[in-house]
Amino acid sequence: MVQVDISQLSTECNAWRETLRNYREEFQNNEARLRQVAGQPLSKEQLQDVEHLHNQFHIQLINIHDLKQAIKTHDRKINFEKTAFNGMANEDSLAHHESLHDEYQQLEQTLVDLRDEFSKFLKGAS
Repeated sequence: MVQVDISQLSTECNAWRETLRNYREEFQNNEARLRQVAGQPLSKEQLQDVEHLHNQFHIQLINIHDLKQAIKTHDRKINFEKTAFNGMANEDSLAHHESLHDEYQQLEQTLVDLRDEFSKFLKGAS
């Protein structure tokens, strides 16, 4: 067992989940905007971009959901450990927290890149 501030870990989990909820909403809106653009006359290349972006939005929305669920499960576990083990976290839980943080950062970078790609596509399609 390792003495860590479990409430801080839980606060981090909640912040990550809130950010992921915001990304989910943004990308659902982007998907709707993409459908609007797809209804306009587009070149073959632009149609390929629409398909690519549609696929990416779908994949990343699944990734957001999966990571949010993993974080939620982890948060429940560390809060259980807080109660069951007098505020001490299991070393595996701390390592899992760091692993989730890495996954979160990687996904966030992917989402930022996709946001930029979509923005560039919109500028070219208008």
